[in-house]
Amino acid sequence: MMIILMLVSVGLFVLADWLVRELLRRRHEGVLRAERSQALAESVKLDFSREAKSLKRVEVKEPVGRVLCVDDEAVVLEGFRRILALAGWSVDTVESGQEALGLLRVRHYDFVFTDLRMPAMDGVEVCKAVKHVRPDIDVVIVTGYASVETAVECMKHGASDYIQKPFTEDELLAFVKKALLRRTDRIQRELQPRVRVTHDGAGGVPAGGEFAIPGGVLISSGHCWASLAQDGTAKVGLDDFAAKLLGKLDTVELPPVGLSVRVGQPLFSARAKNRRAQFFAPLSGKVVRVNAELGADAEPLSGNAYDGNWVCVIDGSDLDKELGALKVGKAAVALFEEDIARLKGFLKEGSDEPEAIRTGILAELGEPVWERGTKEFFSRG
Repeated sequence: MMIILMLVSVGLFVLADWLVRELLRRRHEGVLRAERSQALAESVKLDFSREAKSLKRVEVKEPVGRVLCVDDEAVVLEGFRRILALAGWSVDTVESGQEALGLLRVRHYDFVFTDLRMPAMDGVEVCKAVKHVRPDIDVVIVTGYASVETAVECMKHGASDYIQKPFTEDELLAFVKKALLRRTDRIQRELQPRVRVTHDGAGGVPAGGEFAIPGGVLISSGHCWASLAQDGTAKVGLDDFAAKLLGKLDTVELPPVGLSVRVGQPLFSARAKNRRAQFFAPLSGKVVRVNAELGADAEPLSGNAYDGNWVCVIDGSDLDKELGALKVGKAAVALFEEDIARLKGFLKEGSDEPEAIRTGILAELGEPVWERGTKEFFSRG
């Protein structure tokens, strides 16, 4: 009986806690909506013509993001302001592409929504200009049913998506929510082209998605790392540059214990999406141990390429001659920086808009890029 009473008490406590939290959440949402409604009403009275002749602006507190909408129909822009502002977005609207470009030079936006068919400067031209001036901004084409093919064509010029009009409030909000999730995911995966030597034992997880090299770790030109022990053995794995280019791996094919290798010979391989990347021995010697856990589950490499995520242990046979060819400290950073520069050029080949460096970029861009990229950056011993 006592146990039943205790369970009932716990259940009532949990229910009461949930009810309080839900009431507070709804109250907070009500306050925010009232503030946004007030901001929307006051925006009609404000004059922003000094920035752009047709500019109307709704600023809300703690916005989800900032949107610039371009359309030559005032009623469409009014709909954007009302729907998005009440949903927590700060919104600027203008009636021409020229005005939009002027604002882009002085203000930050997450999205630009542009109508496809406008006089003087149409949506295609707006899209091209926005991506030239601010390639970090996502452009969405607003189009009628008869212009879908043209809207899709705009995506070749950098537009991230398109939405057909007329659309309902729910349709627009659902579209913007998905667009924001995609943008957030992309930004989180994009890598800052910086290299940092770490000394905290978390070499594979630097802040901001930077490339990492733990202090004291040796790096080969083919992007394998080696960590020497006092007995002359070395743990070997793929470094952070390789791990980030490949992204989430399905498996690591371990070398057999007892295998004798020379520098530059195939040692192990990594697979992702049925594609294979070969890695080559940074040192000569015999494989005396392998990391069976990593062979069974390669996912930890996505978070940290170093520490316990080694692939095998090699008993070095010619360390005196071979260690000088490996990079450590500043020399390792210089190798990473050189290959980051090469990677930028590699990703730009045959493209008007270079791809951003982001986690899993080789797997994302398809098999031909994977094959060329893995040979370009990992085939050196």
